[in-house]
Amino acid sequence: MLNRVRSAVAHLVSSGGAPPPRPKSPDLPNTASAPPAAAPEAPRSPPGKAGSGSAAPAKAVEARASFSRPTFLQLSPGGLRRADDHAGRAVQSPPDTGRRLPWSTGYAEVINAGKSRHNEDQACCEVVYVEGRRSVAGVPREPRRGQGLCFYYWGLFDGHAGGGAAEMASRLLHRHIREQLKDLVEILQDPSPPPLCLPSSPGTPASADPSHLLGPQSCWSSQKEVTHESLVVGAIENAFQLMDEQMARERRGHQVEGGCCALVVVYLLGKVYVANAGDSRAIIVRNGEIIPMSREFTPETERQRLQLLGFLKPELLGSEFTHLEFPRRVLPKELGQRMLYRDQNMTGWAYKKIELEDLRFPLVCGEGKKARVMATIGVTRGLGDHNLKVCSSTLPIKPFLSCFPEVQVYDLTQYEHCPDDVLVLGTDGLWDVTTDCEVAATVDRVLSAYEPNDHSRYTALAQALVLGARGIPRDRGWRLPNNKLGSGDDISVFIIPLGGPGSYS
Repeated sequence: MLNRVRSAVAHLVSSGGAPPPRPKSPDLPNTASAPPAAAPEAPRSPPGKAGSGSAAPAKAVEARASFSRPTFLQLSPGGLRRADDHAGRAVQSPPDTGRRLPWSTGYAEVINAGKSRHNEDQACCEVVYVEGRRSVAGVPREPRRGQGLCFYYWGLFDGHAGGGAAEMASRLLHRHIREQLKDLVEILQDPSPPPLCLPSSPGTPASADPSHLLGPQSCWSSQKEVTHESLVVGAIENAFQLMDEQMARERRGHQVEGGCCALVVVYLLGKVYVANAGDSRAIIVRNGEIIPMSREFTPETERQRLQLLGFLKPELLGSEFTHLEFPRRVLPKELGQRMLYRDQNMTGWAYKKIELEDLRFPLVCGEGKKARVMATIGVTRGLGDHNLKVCSSTLPIKPFLSCFPEVQVYDLTQYEHCPDDVLVLGTDGLWDVTTDCEVAATVDRVLSAYEPNDHSRYTALAQALVLGARGIPRDRGWRLPNNKLGSGDDISVFIIPLGGPGSYS
């Protein structure tokens, strides 16, 4: 039985174009990332050429220059061409001939079935060293390597309206996180509660006495408790905002087109932080149990936030939209009638008299995967989209889109994990056609076919999930075994073993 399962997975992957399993290899070294301000562009897998051993025409190279895949895939020009083939949709994974990803992480991806010109997903997997900026006492010191912190980082970025934002985020977001953690290096390693204030930097002029600005002290009788965990969460949240601001500044000069959803995992000091902005998702499968580690942010899940903003700032809606939601578009002949509606304060429905303003298009319309903000975009959190406007209008949509992630924390030290306990990250190409239970069943089926110390098992699991969501080509498109449509979107999957660096690296 074990051999049959392994043979089936190998056959499916090889038929899809992914490289077969190869001998084991050492892990990636713990290298430090450069700060964002001076970050050179990271090398990407090279663009494809016209033929083996011959240079491609200049126009062909230029046309493909904007297409890149994660560096850790180590794609050759031929491999890059296969990764960009919408007809074959070959599954791509890191080769086993080179260095393994940290924690023996598994990864697999496949391009869409023609939805966009290139694969607009991007991925990043890094080990990042953080040196403290200064001591808590405010005294400048020379940074010493032994006093810093190291964090592990995984990121999936699902681009839309172009791949520029996803590519930029995959190169720079972890560096913004690194910068935000610099002030916390000593604080996080000190078991005492974090200081309320950090001293001013040397040379900063002292501020005037602010005592005359203080009001009644009765409400300040006690100090809020702030945990080290919440400091890391705040650092990640600020990094997302800074990344979004950088995209806004550089969107013209660096051709940062479109936007992207961002799903990021940071492992630091025994805890896993899962930050999500968009409709990608993460779940933990532990001893057969499913633990959701994120939720989708769509026009449906964030309806009330969007409606509240439209209510408070009606100028953002122009004369084209209403913040109210109706079960369907209101017709002119229904003026004066009473129709079901709901506003920013309501989870249920009620009736109201239809007025002239109600004939405008609703801010949130549609349901499920067809739900849209301002009839344009189907996600409500992410990075980029600074140039996005309503079709045939000058109304910007960005004010309704939040760059802040929701961060969930999982303490690895609280549980005894076995080699089959994993954290699964996937873009919506996976989750659109695969349930959490189906993912958990695949985890059990694939991992049980491999020895616990076989490092290729997590890559095989990632490939099996991607293949299961993609389906196989038939006359009427890509189909699943139940003959339902497979995912026509880009699909990217990380499998992170929860044993951590001490057990599996």
